[in-house]
Amino acid sequence: MAHPLRSLRVHAARPRASVRRVFLAARILSLSTKAARAHRMEYQVEDLDSLNIIHVAGTKGKHECCCVTSDCDSHASVILQGSTCAFTERILRNYGFRTGFYSSPHLVQVRERVRIDGQPISKELFAKYFWSVYGQLDESKDAYGGSMPSYFRFLTLLAFHVFLQEKVDVAVIEVGIGGAYDCTNIIRKPWVCGISSLGIDHTSILGDTIEKIAWQKAGILKPGVPAFTVAQPPGPMVVLRERAREIGCPLLVCPELDEYESPGPPLRLGLAGHHQRSNATLALQLCRNWLQRRGILVRDNQWPLPSADSAVVSMATVFHPSAKMMKGLAETEWPGRSHTIRHGPLTYFLDGAHTTGSVLACVRWFRKEAATLERTVGGPVVRVLLFNATGERDSGALLKLLWPCHFDFAVFCPNLTESVASCSIDQQNFNVTLENMLTRCLDSQSSWRTLSGRGGRLADDQLVFQNQLPLVAEQRTDSLVFPCILSALQWISQGRDPVLGVPDQRVAAVQPGVAARAQALQEAASIQVLITGSLYLVGGALTHLEPSLAS
Repeated sequence: MAHPLRSLRVHAARPRASVRRVFLAARILSLSTKAARAHRMEYQVEDLDSLNIIHVAGTKGKHECCCVTSDCDSHASVILQGSTCAFTERILRNYGFRTGFYSSPHLVQVRERVRIDGQPISKELFAKYFWSVYGQLDESKDAYGGSMPSYFRFLTLLAFHVFLQEKVDVAVIEVGIGGAYDCTNIIRKPWVCGISSLGIDHTSILGDTIEKIAWQKAGILKPGVPAFTVAQPPGPMVVLRERAREIGCPLLVCPELDEYESPGPPLRLGLAGHHQRSNATLALQLCRNWLQRRGILVRDNQWPLPSADSAVVSMATVFHPSAKMMKGLAETEWPGRSHTIRHGPLTYFLDGAHTTGSVLACVRWFRKEAATLERTVGGPVVRVLLFNATGERDSGALLKLLWPCHFDFAVFCPNLTESVASCSIDQQNFNVTLENMLTRCLDSQSSWRTLSGRGGRLADDQLVFQNQLPLVAEQRTDSLVFPCILSALQWISQGRDPVLGVPDQRVAAVQPGVAARAQALQEAASIQVLITGSLYLVGGALTHLEPSLAS
């Protein structure tokens, strides 16, 4: 089953310039091509209207907002829009609705991308629907020039098929890349749209300014369909406002989460990190609007279109969240994002952060949590970074932001759970060679050594926070590169994590000059491990740290 799916990924091996050309060409062909593929599955685009869709775009964080209510397989926007979606799905499930949730990428198994009632669909259900969709597309490909949809487009069609067949009450759909030409944008009539915090990412595809990126994200807006966004920098907010006005879409800005709380107690969020408050307010507004249309809540009288004469986008209504909403926010879970795991003396902090904004949020979260934990430890603490970045991301710039966390060891490895021979197909990247992956790790190690060699002289104003550990001006960090995630984790844990076991001789013998200093790991009262960078690295680590996720 994995091999036909794997074959759909070959398109992504194109050079970046080629990807850019393909994406630009999609401005003309994209929507008609998507509609044709849906028709090949005996669906009309209109059939998707019955899914009562909530459509969410954004950068680094769209995931965090949808759980509670493209051709490229991206994880760049997974943290913000994903969190928004996670909050959204969880809230609506509390109201008794059968939910569908489509997100990307997956952490451990591809089934995670398609969820029913908060859970990845079963292996049996995935196999059933996979072969149904694949068979229909394969049988009709000769009439369409012998073409099959690419990996992400196929999974998007699969998700829609699953949600229609399983008769969900609501489908929370997360954009893959951008919005305007993303393959999820085949949706004609969503019930409500959301745009989470925007940042710079996928510049070779979406554009090299945040305003260009905002234009792409606003492409999911639809005439007459209410849309919500959060506070944005002035430039992209102007773009969102103008796009909404041109499209005829009522756009509102969500209030700060503090405004919902007054005069009551603070809202408790199941996802850690201050940045989740932005995702939570967006999820609350998306859910409230969806519930109003469903007739569960009293509907607002009108939705104002952005005025051509005003530079201001209207604010959404502040309301008191219901008990079901508050429970949904508190119970939301989204593995691999601000995620903490305790195994004996080891505490793993996992956060898929790979943009400047997301790494800054990760640093704030980690330093606060690590400092709190350290105050409870009665002995030496060793701090370890496990990092990898992929694609066009500037590893050196991201590592510079991580430097103030004061790591004793920096460990780098490719996004391979184990050796290539035994690595799960769901977690392999068939577009990058092992040599390229290891070269990228060595480049990251070189960047880290450069920081270490000059004492990490950074402007720390935005990174040092009250009651947290200060930046050590002349810190020195040992750094190592491992061929896979398992060997890296086994060396870090030094046999002290019962889930991972004892490292074999090949792991123990790596770089003897540095490995000799592993005594600090063996004697530490507490080992704090931050696993960050690529979301695929985080997913691979979770495969070993929480084996139940792979079952």
